[in-house]
Amino acid sequence: MSHDFSSAELMQHLESLESRLAYQEHWLDTLDQAVAQQERRLEKLEQLSVLMRERLREQHQTLQDQGRTPRPEDELPPHY
Repeated sequence: MSHDFSSAELMQHLESLESRLAYQEHWLDTLDQAVAQQERRLEKLEQLSVLMRERLREQHQTLQDQGRTPRPEDELPPHY
């Protein structure tokens, strides 16, 4: 099956493809920026989680050192 395109039709088709490519490149850049931002937020949340676990352990140790029986809300969850 052979198509005989005129020069104008070929140029129009090429321009359409270039436009689609530019649009896709734009969205790839946008998605890349969004992923990078999500990675930064995740790193901050992981750091915060580590700090919170350390603080809970310190509080738990302080309660034990004072000879108090920790309350259930002071206990570390079993997965820590």
